[in-house]
Order: sequence, then C-alpha cells, then structure tokens
Amino acid sequence: MAEKKSAYAQAGVDIDIMMNSLQRIKKNVKTTATPGVVSEIGSFGGLFRSPGKDYLLVASTDGVGTKLKVAHMAGRHNTVGQDLINHCVNDILVQGAVPLFFLDYLGAAALEGNVFEAVISGFCKACRENGCALLGGETAEMPGLYPKGEYDLAGTIIGQVERKKVITGKTIRKGDVIIGLPSSGLHTNGYSLARKVIFEIAGKQLSDLVPGTKQTFEKVLLAVHKSYLKPVTALMKKIQVHGMAHITGGGLVDNVPRVLPKTVDAVFDRSTWKTPAIYQFIEKAGQVDHEEMYRVFNMGIGMTLFVRAADADAAMELLKKEKAGPRIIGRAEKGSGKSVLIN
Repeated sequence: MAEKKSAYAQAGVDIDIMMNSLQRIKKNVKTTATPGVVSEIGSFGGLFRSPGKDYLLVASTDGVGTKLKVAHMAGRHNTVGQDLINHCVNDILVQGAVPLFFLDYLGAAALEGNVFEAVISGFCKACRENGCALLGGETAEMPGLYPKGEYDLAGTIIGQVERKKVITGKTIRKGDVIIGLPSSGLHTNGYSLARKVIFEIAGKQLSDLVPGTKQTFEKVLLAVHKSYLKPVTALMKKIQVHGMAHITGGGLVDNVPRVLPKTVDAVFDRSTWKTPAIYQFIEKAGQVDHEEMYRVFNMGIGMTLFVRAADADAAMELLKKEKAGPRIIGRAEKGSGKSVLIN
C-alpha cells in the first residue's frame, strides 16, 4: 500500500524533501567556513566573531534578477549562486571592504532537491573563492506565489574595512585617471531587455551562436558575474585608490556619480574599449537607443577605479600582473558630479 502523503505535501510543500536536501548540502557549506565562524549551519542564527573596534562592518543585499529566467530555460542552476555572491562582494569592495560572511534566501513554489543543491553548490564555490563563509540562509516554499519550477534568489553580505581605510570617493579630484576592469558579460543586469530582444524580437534559441562570435547565447547570458576582489585587494595594498564604482543596473551613467564629489565629472572615452558582441546584437536587433544601452548594461566594463595620474602606470602594471585586464578609460575633469561619455 502506497504511503499516505501528508496534508502539507498535498498542498504543495514537502518537508521531507527539504530536510533531506539540507542534510546533503551541510558538508558542502562546511567547506566555506572561515576562522571567524562560531556556529554550525542549521542554528536559528549564524554566529561570527566581531572584527574589533578598529573595523567597520559593511553590509549589502541583492538579487540575481531575471537572469534566473535564463537559468530556468537552460536547466542550469550551478552558476546563479556564484553570480549573487560575486555581485555582493563587488558592492562592498568599492568601499574597501573584504567579505566576512553571506546569508542567502531562496524562495520557490516547491523545492526541487537537485535544483536547490545545484544553487547551493554555486554559493559554496563562490564563497570559497572569495574567502567568505556561508553562515546561514532561508529556504521558503510558497506554492501559488512562484511559477511552477521557478525560484527567486537574494542574499546579504557582511564585510569589514579598517575604519581609517574606508574608500568613499570624497578624495577624487580633477586629473585622476579612471581604470576600467572588463566584465565577463551582462553580469546580473539588463536581462529583462536582453531576453525580450533575443528571444521575442529576434526569435533566437539558447543554442544559437551570438553573431560575430563562436559562443552560444546560453554561454554568454549565463557567464558568471566576475568578482574583482583579488586584483583590487592586491592593488589597495600598494596604491591608494580614491574611489571605485561597481557597474551594475544604471551602467556607467548612474553608478559612477554615486562616488563622485560635486566638483568633478567622470569623462569616459568609449573608444578605449571594445564593446562585446552581445551588446551590439541587442542594440541592433532591438533597435535600442545607443545612449540607453549605456544605462541598462555595463557595456563591457564591470568595475571602475580612480587613482592619481602619478600612480596610474604602477596601478596598471599591478592589475595586469593580477590578470585583471585593466585599461585606462577616462579621467576626472572639472564638473558637477556626473558621468560624461564621449566618442
């Protein structure tokens, strides 16, 4: 006789699937533990040692957006966790902070064990790469709230920065050089427009090649959001960085002014870097205004750094050694705190 399903399972929430998956991921999560971790995964709250009075805590929270739709279409779930961690790491990095721990949230109509475990494996991989502990999280099953088979992902990162080494952008001045670090792709922004153009307007499949490249749309769209932690921390040890901006939603146009003093503009020379083929395709196929592209997408630049002109050569040398692919893409000029895009 078949075992009777619990009333809750019949309503769409199977506690046993959840508990079995949690048991299976525990070992993987343990591999992210750092010396500051005091608690085991599964406690009601994660415990972490305080960094001390000379340090400030820096916190940021984010999601992956509709890139999750592409992961669902492709049936690939091991990269979106990496996207989220790396995105959050970069967000606190701009203030000079390094990550301590991360808390994740996953909401789904019903938990599919293999999907959940693939997402968590992505979290664990990125946590290990960034020296960040996966300290805890929440997995919520809510039938009727999410489409069947789909899920949402969000998370919060906590990092630390020495009080006297916080980077705010206040010391950026006229003549500073702007160094750009390349993105690995769309990162986690602009996917609603990208999906509309690629799949609805242009009628492309994930397996089709992006025109002008040997890469499929799947590979390009699911490329992992790059973490800039290693090259930038190496740079900060040797050279004073006066300001940084992580180029997310809003692009160079809206993100860089967040760190600019009201006395200077960031002037970007667009001819200094090659726009990746995916953006050229989206612009042409979707008939998207050229200037709007620079507000929706990163257009190939994932992080910008401001250094004194006298430090530019040494900074470039160091970032090249770190294989960060740096290029000088602009300068700080007299202005009113905005981004100006030329050429």
